[in-house]
Amino acid sequence: MLTTDDHRRDSAGLLYVYPVVSRRAGGVSIGINLNPNNACNWACVYCQVENLTRGGPPPIDLDRLERELEFFLSDVLTGDFMQREVPPEARRLMDVAFSGNGEPTTAPEFADAMLRIGRVLERFGQKGQLVVRLITNGSLLHRPEVQRGIRHLAELGGEVWFKLDRAVPDEMTEINGVPGLPDKVAKNLALCASLAPTWVQTCWFALDGSAPSVASRMAYCDLLRPLVGKLAGVHLYGLARPSLQAAAPRLSALVVEDLSDFAMLIENETGIRVLVSP
Repeated sequence: MLTTDDHRRDSAGLLYVYPVVSRRAGGVSIGINLNPNNACNWACVYCQVENLTRGGPPPIDLDRLERELEFFLSDVLTGDFMQREVPPEARRLMDVAFSGNGEPTTAPEFADAMLRIGRVLERFGQKGQLVVRLITNGSLLHRPEVQRGIRHLAELGGEVWFKLDRAVPDEMTEINGVPGLPDKVAKNLALCASLAPTWVQTCWFALDGSAPSVASRMAYCDLLRPLVGKLAGVHLYGLARPSLQAAAPRLSALVVEDLSDFAMLIENETGIRVLVSP
């Protein structure tokens, strides 16, 4: 059966669609993987994708994506998928999530893929009922096609989970494998929040045995403070599954008290609500 530790993208035998039991979603999430070649424009040290490479996805077969989601959604809603594959306590269908093995918005077909998902949900009477989520690093918000896709997401009643792991430039570079540009991230985050309901998602952990410093925590709060009233909140989560990257031995989970203390700091400093998933 599926568990929160098992996020294999091939568990359903499909190319673009896969199920997971998600801690943060709180039940079964239907994943949409637009990066089946394991390529991403970032290289986060905690990434659980095996053989991660830099780059973008191959061309997306939108017809196949639509057929796969239709087939799988039918199995979940009218078949025995939940009984076969999901523990009793997690037998709730929570969302359809663009996530997968790389950054979804690197696919040129991203906006059209969002339209196709909406079409399938409408056929099943799930449009506006089943939440659609985009889990993104937010690096390509400047592209009109990405903005178009996020507008489609908002029309479906969906939301964005926007990655922000650190706010100090050197730490951003070390954690995410890209140039650390806090001002650009803040600009993209504000733009995203203007297009669709947006949560910040933050992976919080120790590196080389050291938890993030006080300066790191305050820089994070400083970046979010101007966005008070514009964000839905923050998803703060720890390491639940092992990294499959070379830096894995350098990473260690923080105790839940550390996550709770940081969540309290964020709320006190910014007024933005925080949900914690150890």
